[in-house]
Amino acid sequence: MTGPVLVLVGPPGAGKTTVGRLAAARLGVPFRDTDADVEATVGKPIAEIFIDDGEEHFRALERAAVATALAEHEGVLSLGGGAVLAAETRGLLAGHRVVFLNVGLSDGARRVGFARDRPVLALNPRAALRELLAARLPLYREIATVEVLTDGLTPAQVLDQVLPGSPA
Repeated sequence: MTGPVLVLVGPPGAGKTTVGRLAAARLGVPFRDTDADVEATVGKPIAEIFIDDGEEHFRALERAAVATALAEHEGVLSLGGGAVLAAETRGLLAGHRVVFLNVGLSDGARRVGFARDRPVLALNPRAALRELLAARLPLYREIATVEVLTDGLTPAQVLDQVLPGSPA
């Protein structure tokens, strides 16, 4: 099967982009983030897409970006935190090496801060993150082949769990 060598999923603040870039560098492959793909396609930040066009429109763009990336990208791929909400996307992830970067409420809230650029967390970041984690946890676990708890770990330590035994 062609496609990504590794797909990272998880909630906001889990470290998908940071760890994804490190994993790609270690493996010598390109890194791709579907949130960045959506922003490039539309020409504006995700927060503005949510405000201007609504979450439903953003989710449609996200589904298309994920499907395209899974079909054509052969490096490390990071999905937006809500990509797993779509059954279509979860189905497309079958057969891929999917690593769920899990983060607890305390570490996640600290990492996302006031979440101005994260529209699903904008009003009350801590409460929204708690609800988001509870709702999405079963979906992340459904599609993951590996789960790594990132709490209290540096990006390099997370990377060592994502890619055990790979040369540093």
